[in-house]
Amino acid sequence: MRLLIVEDERRLARSLAKGLTAEGYAVDVVHDGLEGLHLAGEGIHDLVILDIMLPGMNGYRVCAALRAAGHDVPILMLTAKDGEYDEAEGLDTGADDYLTKPFSYVVLVARVKALLRRGRQGAGASPVHVLGDLRVDTAARRVFLGADEVPLTTREFSVLETLVTRPGEVVSKSEILDHVWDFAYDGDPNIVEVYVSALRRKLRPELIRTVRGAGYRLERPETAS
Repeated sequence: MRLLIVEDERRLARSLAKGLTAEGYAVDVVHDGLEGLHLAGEGIHDLVILDIMLPGMNGYRVCAALRAAGHDVPILMLTAKDGEYDEAEGLDTGADDYLTKPFSYVVLVARVKALLRRGRQGAGASPVHVLGDLRVDTAARRVFLGADEVPLTTREFSVLETLVTRPGEVVSKSEILDHVWDFAYDGDPNIVEVYVSALRRKLRPELIRTVRGAGYRLERPETAS
């Protein structure tokens, strides 16, 4: 697997490259957005770790340009900024995941492995998941129930995405937290229940079942009632 790091903080870039090389990856590093776009556009990388605040061209524009050119390489965005708006903007430009600095290296490696695994599993697969009259387009980030589109917030969609990619399986609260919230989130894990409740109200209560002590399960049509 070959990774590309686009990061202008040279010390951080060197540290990440050293660690990821030790994990067995081939790693290329550039410190400029335009150079990153050029190298990523060659299509030789399996994943791009992309900072947002870059000289030449910021990460949002690099990501958007890659997606507009048809490149579907997984992109993990890094930023010193924080807030729902920044995350939404990053995801709206086509990023696959998002980490706010400072971050744990262990968590970054876990995110990298998850994105690479997801990329292998999803190769050639449709980004549209259909369960009965529920349709979730993970590429366009749109949700339909029957003929009606259901507007969701960024986090609501991410929670639903975690469940819809594993229909019929029990997904633990910790797995949802890891996928949707920043690794450094140390608030009440019951925040997941708030978003699940919101999804039940916007979709249908019976679609998402609570499995006591284990997590949540998005019911397949034949089991929902």
